[in-house]
Amino acid sequence: MAVDIVRLLELTSWRAFDVADTGRVLAGSDESGSSQLVELADGERTPLTALPGAVTGRYLPGERAVVVQHDTDGNERGQLSLLRLDEPRRRPAQLRDLQPLVRDPAHVNRLLDVLPGRIVYATNRRNDVDFDVVIRQVETGEEAIAYDQGGMVLEATVSPDGRQLALTVPADRAMSDQLLLVDTETRHVLALTGRGEQARHGQIGWLPDGLIVTTDADRDRAGIARIDPRTGARRWLVTSDEHDLTGWLSPDGSTLLVQANEDGASRLALHDAVTGDLLRTIRLPADGWCSYPLPPPAWSPDARYVALSFSAPAIPGDALLVHAATGECESLTESAAQLDDLVEPSSHRVQARDGEQVPCFVFAPREADPRLAGSAVLIVHGGPESQAVRTFSPIVQALVAQGHTVLVPNVRGSTGYGKRWYSADDGRNRLESVADLGDLHDWLPSIGLDAERAALWGGSYGGYMVLAGLAFQPERWAAGVDIVGISSLVTFLENTATYRRAHREREYGSLTADAEFLRSVSPLTRVASIAAPLFVLHGANDPRVPLSEAQQIAAAVRASGLECELRVYDDEGHGLAKRINRLDAYPRALAFLARHLAKPD
Repeated sequence: MAVDIVRLLELTSWRAFDVADTGRVLAGSDESGSSQLVELADGERTPLTALPGAVTGRYLPGERAVVVQHDTDGNERGQLSLLRLDEPRRRPAQLRDLQPLVRDPAHVNRLLDVLPGRIVYATNRRNDVDFDVVIRQVETGEEAIAYDQGGMVLEATVSPDGRQLALTVPADRAMSDQLLLVDTETRHVLALTGRGEQARHGQIGWLPDGLIVTTDADRDRAGIARIDPRTGARRWLVTSDEHDLTGWLSPDGSTLLVQANEDGASRLALHDAVTGDLLRTIRLPADGWCSYPLPPPAWSPDARYVALSFSAPAIPGDALLVHAATGECESLTESAAQLDDLVEPSSHRVQARDGEQVPCFVFAPREADPRLAGSAVLIVHGGPESQAVRTFSPIVQALVAQGHTVLVPNVRGSTGYGKRWYSADDGRNRLESVADLGDLHDWLPSIGLDAERAALWGGSYGGYMVLAGLAFQPERWAAGVDIVGISSLVTFLENTATYRRAHREREYGSLTADAEFLRSVSPLTRVASIAAPLFVLHGANDPRVPLSEAQQIAAAVRASGLECELRVYDDEGHGLAKRINRLDAYPRALAFLARHLAKPD
């Protein structure tokens, strides 16, 4: 085999978190085993942090300082600290070297915005459920609560004059956000969109006379619109009938960076923020991706630069720097140089039972181990409101190197293909996305694969999909790998972090009104039907999907006499963030699949 999972997991990847007016880029590198802050400038790389777990950060505008966000063992209770870059330092900063800003380890604190001398963050310290927005003076520690009207604040940004705060909170319907405007002095809240509206709103930017947002209000495909802050009236700036668009406004309000989502590939261009006219296109290094789940693009305060995080199927992850005046895209790191034997996918539309077309990437092995030739592994993304995009996956590449053909679908409920598609599994349609797995299975013989040797792999909601596929389609699947997955929607909602329960009930249904339905679509309810061996991975500190979800499905599968391996990592949360744990877990999972998908002797 040209590559194996150990070599793939040891590859270094880069992320770009922020960029200064000088062109210095605040990046993340996982060379140490977890993502740590590194500054990229003038061809040099300066390590900034060496904390036990993964960190992110932003520059504090106008100062040589970084606001660092960190947690403990993946528990997602973010803490905020300051790292002064103008102080001499012989080694990367450890936790004791950081200046505390917000240290409240019993609660969640998330950095939302950075301003000269101030930070804006959300915290659930008031009641563990609702998130308040707080503006904190960095030097004095003085804090002012700007918003405390309840809900999970999704994003927020302060106007240039500091007098207004624009933010989004979950609306009543699944995958819908309400846009609010807050007077930071009086704390008066003006709703610019309705709670009952089915629409996303995000990537808020400030213009001298209004707001810029990315939204799919009254559209199937998301576009970029100006919002009147007095009335909420909307005027479209950049739209497409074929692709979802996302826009990031420059700090001076002159320019929009626009991403078109073309079947999971980013197509970038710069547009005039007043007229919406195209200014110039940006050429990326490959067919890849540069926004969520990667860090979002970041403009420099003077609007001269944009820092991008970029990944593609054969590019683990790089930091790019865009020069706004020319559109030139400069690669600051070269992660692809570490390995050159990676596989690119082909793109397909798979006919579903009702005539719908399920988008699907197929990664085919160049040389298949004869024992594994013809086997298939379907990797299902989480969310469910997420998308499988054209990024690097060590798991995909390792499975392909073993000889499996890997399918990565965007089943019903996935984003990136319009509102109709991401809404198609809401509420009582929960099992429609699971039925898509059956349609993909039925398609396998048409591309030369053995339907008797097909397995499922997924994390988070993708883990639910793995368990649901095994439970509701037991005749189709030969094995499953479940990573931090939901085994019962009832116990998940009962035991997930309190601040997440109401947020997730919008998507799945409520414990009060829908308990019987939730029970009926839960894999645990149908566990007696599971006929395939199962491999389960979970983090002990997972605040989203509690460890009990893994423990109860593993116990039930074992009670049926089936093989089920459960591996729990005490220093992880919702997924495996540390390389040492991935190096332990994933080779075992791949060996498990190889054993169960091999041709019989």
